[in-house]
Amino acid sequence: MSTYKLQTLPLSKLRLNTGQIPDVPKNPRFIKDERYEDLKRSIQDDPEMLELREIIAYDNNGELVVIAGNMRYRAMKELGIKEAPVKILPPETPAKKLRAYIVKDNIAFGQTDWDEYANGWDIDELQAFGLECDFLGTDETDIDGLFENAPVKERENHVKIEIIIPEAVSEQKDEIKVKVKELLTKYEGCEVK
Repeated sequence: MSTYKLQTLPLSKLRLNTGQIPDVPKNPRFIKDERYEDLKRSIQDDPEMLELREIIAYDNNGELVVIAGNMRYRAMKELGIKEAPVKILPPETPAKKLRAYIVKDNIAFGQTDWDEYANGWDIDELQAFGLECDFLGTDETDIDGLFENAPVKERENHVKIEIIIPEAVSEQKDEIKVKVKELLTKYEGCEVK
């Protein structure tokens, strides 16, 4: 087992995993709202924990890409923290190992962009890493079939679906909303708020 030297580096030298590493999809994990505020508060209350749960970065041709600790990285930046404890994985680290580290580091906490997992990750590999994702399946889900013969229920017994729009396309929010409304016109009683 290799040991990696813990270093203190400026956050400005680190980059988020946006899919720039060959064969390693972008990190699909995020924390929002209260959970994210809890993370920031945790960092403020116990900053020494950052040395116990340091950021793990990968040397991607000189670019240090955060493999584990994306949310801690974001929270530290928001809190105005300038430096962080970091362990750097060497360039010869195989892509499969990087994918394993990303998934295994995040199995227990945060929320998951399941669409990102379904479209950018190998489901069998995710399950081998310990992530429960049987419901993703490998075949296409028949959306029309889900609503076929579905009874229209009273307003208080409705199903609510939340659509999360990544920051990268947030400027297209209104266009996305229009497309979703158009899609829902096929289903009686559905609306977009």
